[in-house]
Amino acid sequence: MTARQWTLLLLLVASVFLNYIDRSNLSLAGPMMQKEFSFSARQMAWLFGAFFWTYALMQLFGVAGWLTDRFPAGLVLAGGLVVWSAATILTGVLSGTAPLFAARLLVGGGESIAYPCYSRIFASDIPEGHRGLGNALIDAGAKFGPAVGTLFGGLLLERVGWRWFFVVLGFATVLWVVPWIWVAPRGKSAERAPAGQPGTLEILESRSAWGAFFGHFCGNYFWYFLLTWLPTYLVNDRGFPMARVVSITSLALLTIGSTTILTGWISDAWIRAGASVTRARKTMSVGGLACATVVLPVAMVHNEKLSLALLLASCLAFGTYASNHWAITQTLAGPLAAGRWSSLQNGVGNLSGIVGAWLTGLIVDRTHSFGLAFAVAGLIALTGAFLWGVVVGPVKEVEWRSATARALPSSPVSR
Repeated sequence: MTARQWTLLLLLVASVFLNYIDRSNLSLAGPMMQKEFSFSARQMAWLFGAFFWTYALMQLFGVAGWLTDRFPAGLVLAGGLVVWSAATILTGVLSGTAPLFAARLLVGGGESIAYPCYSRIFASDIPEGHRGLGNALIDAGAKFGPAVGTLFGGLLLERVGWRWFFVVLGFATVLWVVPWIWVAPRGKSAERAPAGQPGTLEILESRSAWGAFFGHFCGNYFWYFLLTWLPTYLVNDRGFPMARVVSITSLALLTIGSTTILTGWISDAWIRAGASVTRARKTMSVGGLACATVVLPVAMVHNEKLSLALLLASCLAFGTYASNHWAITQTLAGPLAAGRWSSLQNGVGNLSGIVGAWLTGLIVDRTHSFGLAFAVAGLIALTGAFLWGVVVGPVKEVEWRSATARALPSSPVSR
């Protein structure tokens, strides 16, 4: 890749790093806010899930994908970042369930364009031989963001309180736009999609699309369960002080991110050594989700060290999955469908944020424990392994009917 392409990739990684700090900051500030406003677990579940309503539905109904295809992807990404930064600042200013819920809806709306933009930029501007590691770096940014945000956010919370915590993070995020103006992509992703692009209905005709959509749902359920509820579980069920909660949560997220980079590099090297794309990508994705089921007994094990060891083992396995699943999607969709397919997939996948927040809140309210909640997360991860392994077909670009028809020469005029 050229120096400009590497700089572009690093700024994309920085954007997803900030993206996940801003979407996960509520889980860290949640205990303080719950205490100040006397929110119940169910009210907190509504706030945790608010982000996902706009984030998932704007992608599921094609709004994010349409924006990504209709306008230059770099411009759309910058606009979305400004929106979610402003909403993060507002979160620190507002009070009450309804205003805070509305602010989180706005954060979700701004962030909904991120992954469709990433996929279109990758499929159009990043060479095929670098997409495995590139996607792993993007995913690592998604894991390191909450890890670093948790580590330094915990210190910030102790010093300035939860309101200034949101304000500072929002202003820090919007600074990303300054270097992006100079490096924003000028290749195919800076243009409208070419003729012959498959529509939503044609994408939905693909069995692999459905496997990827619901496989992503299962993987995200596991991820968002940890991202959203882990601090609350460590405080309420284990009785850990906030300083220890911050260190454990950061370690868990750093484990996922580090494994993601390593296994992304391994999968690329495996392919270069002669392995098929299907074998390399699916081994990592399916094996990772299947092994992540060791999270199931975490809350049921009384031995503290064993419980934490199982938690970290599940994070290591999940990082293996996370390094390759978007590379599978970009190969299947190809440049013509990457934006719209990713929008639909991320829309379905992030419905898990709504379902998971509601279901976990319900389970904890009814059982007064996280034991069953961890078991459900493990079983859903196992279902995801089946979907990626069996329902998703060979990892090669789909032969789109609309593109084929566009490429066929016109029939000769009868004489």
